[in-house]
Amino acid sequence: MPRPARPMASSTTSMAPQPRRRSRRASSRRRRMPSAAPDPALLDRFERDLGRLISPDPPPSEGEFRTGIALSGGPDSLALLLLAAAIGPVKAMTVDHGLRADSASEAETAGAAARWLGVPHEIMKVSVRDGGDGLQGEARRARYAALGDWARREGLAAILTAHHADDQAETMLMRLSRGAGLSGLTGIRPVRPLDETDPSGPLLVRPLLGWRKVELEAIVTVAGIEPARDPSNYSDRFDRTAARALLAATPWLDPIRFSSSAGHLRDADEALEALTGRFLIDALSVTEVGVELTPGGAPREIVRRGLRRMFSGHFDAHPDGPGLDRLMATLAAGGTGMLGPVLAKGGPIWTFRAAPPRRSV
Repeated sequence: MPRPARPMASSTTSMAPQPRRRSRRASSRRRRMPSAAPDPALLDRFERDLGRLISPDPPPSEGEFRTGIALSGGPDSLALLLLAAAIGPVKAMTVDHGLRADSASEAETAGAAARWLGVPHEIMKVSVRDGGDGLQGEARRARYAALGDWARREGLAAILTAHHADDQAETMLMRLSRGAGLSGLTGIRPVRPLDETDPSGPLLVRPLLGWRKVELEAIVTVAGIEPARDPSNYSDRFDRTAARALLAATPWLDPIRFSSSAGHLRDADEALEALTGRFLIDALSVTEVGVELTPGGAPREIVRRGLRRMFSGHFDAHPDGPGLDRLMATLAAGGTGMLGPVLAKGGPIWTFRAAPPRRSV
């Protein structure tokens, strides 16, 4: 199979047809593609994995789902493109962060691969500055903002990304090294709102979390497509590179089992969130001057989660874990403390109100 030629233009913006519904009969209605289409067994596996995340039961009406692919041009996203394009019409977008000299040509090549498969493709350039989340964190923020804008403009219900089991294992190792709690150790979520402030908006879906990177590389190799290679994946500047090296050097650290553990931890996290909601119904009350919380004999983790929700919902504040732990210890001892914009007083009933503005000197 020839490799896709580099296109003349930076993008195509023609509208893609709406994806067909995914049902038990979907395999018989797969799109006719170049011979690069993955093995039917892999397509069946992918269709099952995707269906667990975004296909409701009963199946949706014809054309109800519109799906986009976040395409970097690397082997993982190219494998996702090959799988997704084989089971239903999709669109693809490449975000050019402009952080490397070759980024523009890599985006063009990714677009050529998409069009070779009959997938409409678009490139969006973003500006990234090194900020509080570091260069990679700021690039991620800009990338998801661009994907969100694209999804809303194109009327897409879901954006698929190519995060896989190796990514999940690396993420969990990094978070363990930083002392993350239960919520942090749930790792990469399989599905969530693309914009956390818009729960009813487009979804961010990761259907490959049960797949190994080597499997995705093989799909691209068989298709005869040359993927881009991001040098930052091999840079010692980033913790993820060290986590990747540890996994490669330690065969008994199985990424598939990491992914399974993340699922179990996610179930536990969701159960605690449900219990926290029930706790707050009786424990939280709003007064004329602020908020009151009665911890009673509730487990510490339930109270902690309740406080986090209270800070976010009533004071638009998002304290870090250590700061919240220190405040809880102070309030449990009957003391008074301040965290961010909130002044708190302990005792049998904990009270919270907006802190008075600081006097300027």
